[in-house]
Amino acid sequence: MIPVNEHSYLILIEHGDGNYGAWAPDLPGCVAVGDTAEECEREMREAIAFHLRGLSLEGQPIPRPLTFASEVSVEVA
Repeated sequence: MIPVNEHSYLILIEHGDGNYGAWAPDLPGCVAVGDTAEECEREMREAIAFHLRGLSLEGQPIPRPLTFASEVSVEVA
């Protein structure tokens, strides 16, 4: 069995006019859209896999995931 290298990348999903868009800060130019947030996430997963396969086929290094997220709560007076 061939070992699979799994990578986890942060994606940001934004609600737009009638659809959702996503992008990955660690993979410039890798974007996706969908009618729902779930569809957008699914499309983004496919876009990332496609992007990484392309880099690999071209002999380019696979970018390390470096970006992370943290949610903060603030009080508004």
